Amino acid sequence: MTQHPGNPAGLPDPHNLDLFEFARSGRQAAGVVRVSQLPRMLNEVPAEAPDRDTAFTWQAEGTTQPELQDDGTEGPQPYLRLAIHGAAWLECQRCMTPYLQAFNVDATYRVVNTEAEAEEFPLDEDEVEVIVGSNHFDLIDLIEEELLLSLPLVPKHEVCPEVHESLVSGVAGAEGEEDESDESAPDEAGKGDEPERPSPFAALQSLKRGEPDDKKH
Repeated sequence: MTQHPGNPAGLPDPHNLDLFEFARSGRQAAGVVRVSQLPRMLNEVPAEAPDRDTAFTWQAEGTTQPELQDDGTEGPQPYLRLAIHGAAWLECQRCMTPYLQAFNVDATYRVVNTEAEAEEFPLDEDEVEVIVGSNHFDLIDLIEEELLLSLPLVPKHEVCPEVHESLVSGVAGAEGEEDESDESAPDEAGKGDEPERPSPFAALQSLKRGEPDDKKH
């Protein structure tokens, strides 16, 4: 069988892997995959990125664990552990410029024979996923799937180098409106209060004008 040239562990073509044999024999493998080999992942990389074709390293390990089978006997259940490390350029949704996003994936899969068997597997397992294995399994496709699932919901810098002009104008407009409303508020309040405050001096003058009349009586 032809060995994959980029895999010192002797993994056959990762696009055409006998996953069941890989798990049963407890094999390990490692390799490098570039973003240009992952079409769906490449779509996430902005055209302005300094390097669109970054690389990811991956390590795979097959194992089996004794589990109770449907016929009541105990048999080996195949498992796959996959680790992926690397980075890709994404577009920050705050400043709209490219930034380098790190990816660190460490996943364990229970390998089953059919889709029906995968659907029957309990969903309360939070550390083990279920995948349908085959004798021609595409490991690179699984790597791409894990990277896509690891994409941040809102890609962004931890600290943006600058704020996008649309956000700057929006903030300035909001501050201007707030300043205008603050300046007009005292004037309107003052105008409303003036008619309700009678002058104490006017009342004093009326009392003084009444003093001569009181002395006559």
